[in-house]
Amino acid sequence: MNGRRMIRLSKCRFATASARETFLEDYAKHHVSLSPLQRVLLTAGSAAISLANPFRGDMIACLGETTGTNALVHCHRQMKDTAEGQRILAQKPRVNTSTVELSYLGDLPPGTIGRTYRDFLDDNNVSPDDRTMVQFVDDTELAYVMQRYREVHDIFHAMLLMPTTMLGEVSVKWIEALQTRLPMCITGAIFGASRLRSRQRQLYLDYHLPWSINTGLNAKFLLGIYYEERWEQSLEDFHREMNITRLV
Repeated sequence: MNGRRMIRLSKCRFATASARETFLEDYAKHHVSLSPLQRVLLTAGSAAISLANPFRGDMIACLGETTGTNALVHCHRQMKDTAEGQRILAQKPRVNTSTVELSYLGDLPPGTIGRTYRDFLDDNNVSPDDRTMVQFVDDTELAYVMQRYREVHDIFHAMLLMPTTMLGEVSVKWIEALQTRLPMCITGAIFGASRLRSRQRQLYLDYHLPWSINTGLNAKFLLGIYYEERWEQSLEDFHREMNITRLV
């Protein structure tokens, strides 16, 4: 093991020890309790705006929080079913530029999980810091599950080799909808498909939709994967382990 990797692992152990406390502090700082009426009004408003403008990430996030309780319970149960998922729930790691050493990921060999994720961020001009903190989920454990989903969404894209185009987004949303059962993923998959251009729609119907459904139903539960422990794993091995067939 080289010196740089030993230092990185040491930092990771320290970060892991404080990750849970950091999440709980952030959650307490941002959490907003809603009355039943406020929740209904916020759900209706965020749904209307999200359908009118699918690029309003803040409204989509809000809709996910106000409608996702049952789905989050399902996700939490799925994560608790595996040792890897249990570690995530216990340690509550975060994915942002203060917890993920992007320069290290960029130095990993091509074809590894970490390098693939770093290349995805660069190619699509996105940052792990773009994800907002959960506000409207009252249960702390479920709030973390939603936060984790939000922060690994781009990792899903990278692992599935899907760009941030509308076609790529809809394809990933179908997989997320089938695995997480989050209402916002279901509506995003259905209504996002209606916005595809004719050529994209044909690709979607012929290739992307069947692939997404097959992956969503047959792959392992992707939200329960501790990606931070797998940066050096090859994407080929990861796909084999997760039962994912590449579309591209």
